[in-house]
Amino acid sequence: MNLFVGNLNPDTTVANLRKLFTEFGEIVSAKIIFDNATGMSRGFGFVEMADKFHAFDAIDNLDSIFFEGNIISVKEAKQNNTKGGSSGGSKPFKSKPSFPKPSFPRPSTFNRPREIDDDRFNKL
Repeated sequence: MNLFVGNLNPDTTVANLRKLFTEFGEIVSAKIIFDNATGMSRGFGFVEMADKFHAFDAIDNLDSIFFEGNIISVKEAKQNNTKGGSSGGSKPFKSKPSFPKPSFPRPSTFNRPREIDDDRFNKL
């Protein structure tokens, strides 16, 4: 089961992240996400655990704890359903919502009341 770990200290290493989670079970993988432009940590990462019950135990015990100077967030990671993974590829096309046409007739310019020309009105 894949876990999202948020609000990490920029200096947190993958080794320290692994060490934190090994107390709860076998870790398949651990990674911290870095900004491509700056090379700095984006403040979050992922830990994949072999057993989902161990993962839930880690969530229960590690969410909202103080770790390396920050209060971290540990949640079940959501699936990324876009094609091309997290490489920043194009997003799926979403069309604009369509709304039903109104059942009442639209007003036309012929049905509108005429405006009074002030100059003509004053001449009377």
